[in-house]
Amino acid sequence: MADQPVMLITGASSGIGAETARAAAKQGYRLVLAARSEDKLKGLQQELGGEAQVLTVQCDVQRGDDQKNMVDQALKTFGRIDAVFANAGRGGEPGGFSEADPDVWKDMILTNIYGVGLTLQHCLPALRKSKGHLLLTGSAAGRVTIPGSMYSATKWAVSAIGYGVREELRGSGIRVTLIEPGMVDTPFFDEPPAHALKPEDIANAVMYAVAQPAHVDVNEILVRPTPLVE
Repeated sequence: MADQPVMLITGASSGIGAETARAAAKQGYRLVLAARSEDKLKGLQQELGGEAQVLTVQCDVQRGDDQKNMVDQALKTFGRIDAVFANAGRGGEPGGFSEADPDVWKDMILTNIYGVGLTLQHCLPALRKSKGHLLLTGSAAGRVTIPGSMYSATKWAVSAIGYGVREELRGSGIRVTLIEPGMVDTPFFDEPPAHALKPEDIANAVMYAVAQPAHVDVNEILVRPTPLVE
């Protein structure tokens, strides 16, 4: 038990986070699963081995106190953190720059950028001790120009955070991987997209990165759905 690695996942209650939890459990990881609603994590906890294998934590990534408690509880329960998947994020911004609701922008920016920064800040001391692995959910939208998209702007920022923290950590033994999905069929969308990746496709990318030997640092994985055959 004590020698099983520990992976912490934010935004773990559904979609990419939940599927990554399932994939990591199959590979022998103990899990720290964090989301705004801890209740949504309980079913996943029971599915993946119960309290002995899975810690659930209520965490709003915009709140530093929540993030500190998340890490404190992880270390109290398992004594270590070997991988952190900063996955929490949100979208939803009809109207473009001309007409979008600025309150939606504010919540999105605080979740997608500030929340990621807080996750890094609170988790890095434990990752320094374990010489662990930091993964961030960016997006294909953080590599292209999308008209009127503040969401895309936040994911450009996540890309910049990934590049910047990698340089900050150079020589520490911590690996940093940006996971950059294209369209994924998750609860992120009100209507399921017609042509999209599945959450487990992205979970597979995460597990590929963490499975590499210590001297291999997979910097980025850009994953898009295969174009439709015409």
